[in-house]
This record gives sequence, C-alpha cells and structure tokens, in this order.
Amino acid sequence: MTQLVLASASPARLATLRSAGIEPTVIVSGVDESQLSDLPPAELALGLAELKCAAVAARDDVPPGALVLGCDSVLELDGEAHGKPHDPAEARRRWQAMRGRSGVLHSGHCLRDVATGRVAAATGSTLVHFADVSDDEIDAYVATGEPLEVAGAFTIDGIGGAFVTGIEGDHHNVVGVSLPLLRELVVELGHGWPSLWT
Repeated sequence: MTQLVLASASPARLATLRSAGIEPTVIVSGVDESQLSDLPPAELALGLAELKCAAVAARDDVPPGALVLGCDSVLELDGEAHGKPHDPAEARRRWQAMRGRSGVLHSGHCLRDVATGRVAAATGSTLVHFADVSDDEIDAYVATGEPLEVAGAFTIDGIGGAFVTGIEGDHHNVVGVSLPLLRELVVELGHGWPSLWT
C-alpha cells in the first residue's frame, strides 16, 4: 500500500478521498497564501498547491515512501481569482456578483513522491453555474458561516449545493480534489491507483 499525505486542512478534500477508499495522513502546510498574487487564476491555484506540497514534503514526520498531495482552489469570475472571503460583507458582495452567472473553479494539484523527489502537477477546471438567488437567500447563507470557510464562497457538497444549478466537468474538482486528475498524477509518478486504497 502507498501512503498518501494530504497537505490540507480541508474536511471536504478528506471526505472525498475517504469515500474513494483512501485514508490519507493529514499534515497541514501552514503556507502563507498571500505570498503568491498577481497570477492568472489557474496558475495561482497550481502555484499555491505546489507551495503547500513542498512545505509538507520537506517535513521530518512525513512517512518514507509517501506521496504528498498539495491542493488549492480558486474561483475565476470576470478573469479574477477569488479564494475564501475574509468577512461576511465580502461573501455577500461575492454572491451578489455570482448569482445568475457562471464561474470556473480551478483546483491545483501537486503530488510529490518523497522517495524519488519526483513531482507531478496539474490544474483541474470545472465550469459552475450559479442560481439567481435573492438577497434574503444570500444573507441567510452568509449567516451560516459556510461561505467564509471555502474558496469561491460556496460549496457544492454542503448548504450551498442548492445554489449551484449545474456544472460542466468533474464535480469532485469543485469539492477541492479531482479524483480522475489525482489518479493520472499517481500513475505519472509510477504508482498504481489501487495501491492507495485502504
């Protein structure tokens, strides 16, 4: 069995991997995300994923022979990258801009084999269509606190799921980790996908 280390505090990423038969070791990177800026959204997502992966792979407590996965997601709307809102007012403004429109959720994935030092990385992108929600619905959603915890100020697998009318692409990518893309990266590094199953 190959051990996967998830360099992320995201409960949604952890749940996605667990539902796919993988029980990762979670080691949070603690990377300062503000050190990267002024990049196009897809490049920003990948750059942050690479930073998180590298930070965790360098640690002494990573199991030998493990694969370290760094991920980061941003929502692209009008060509700009949007991560987690900093406060309820920002989340409210974000939803007023998103409602009735579509955005692209980019999730950067960086996988490092600590035994060989080899790295495979790619960004998954999924088009997300948002419902034309009312101001009252936005206020109620922001009051739950959920939009403040997630990239793009929404979840597809939580309370915000009712406000997503459709997607084009991999729905796991919107949750934060694309299983088909991750499988490709695992194979690229010379491992078998089933070797990650617990």
